[in-house]
Amino acid sequence: MRVLLQRVTRASVSVDGETLGEIGEGLLLLVGVTTGDNDGTVNAVAEKVVNLRIFEDASGAMNRSALDLRNGGEDVGLLVVSQFTLYAETRKGRRPSFIGAARPEVAAPIIEAFAERLRDGGLTVAQGRCGARMAVELVNDGPVTIWLDSADLRRA
Repeated sequence: MRVLLQRVTRASVSVDGETLGEIGEGLLLLVGVTTGDNDGTVNAVAEKVVNLRIFEDASGAMNRSALDLRNGGEDVGLLVVSQFTLYAETRKGRRPSFIGAARPEVAAPIIEAFAERLRDGGLTVAQGRCGARMAVELVNDGPVTIWLDSADLRRA
């Protein structure tokens, strides 16, 4: 599983002009799923996302997580958007290959489980629609953009 995480002041996702999900301050999570991802992968990545200290404290240091904000009574949202192109293979030729990305029928339940795991922490989670042509709008805060790969989490 790969997640491109962006700290945002606001973000939304729509399909055919209909807004499916939107958040204010929080995290936009572009999520790619690969073959072999499972509940263990979902749990590890979700745990990392909600505990990653990338929100500023009173002194301006990135020292608070999404869970810290929620537990402090602050409104924080997470927007989960499926993004199979995170598994683009570009080493050969000029056209990306997406052979590493899980098929939509495999990826959709994993992304749903990921969103549900994020909700387990009491966080507000909005979502896009797996397999749809989506329009994503965001205002990156910082900007803060972080790459998470479950393969890297296993090595730590």
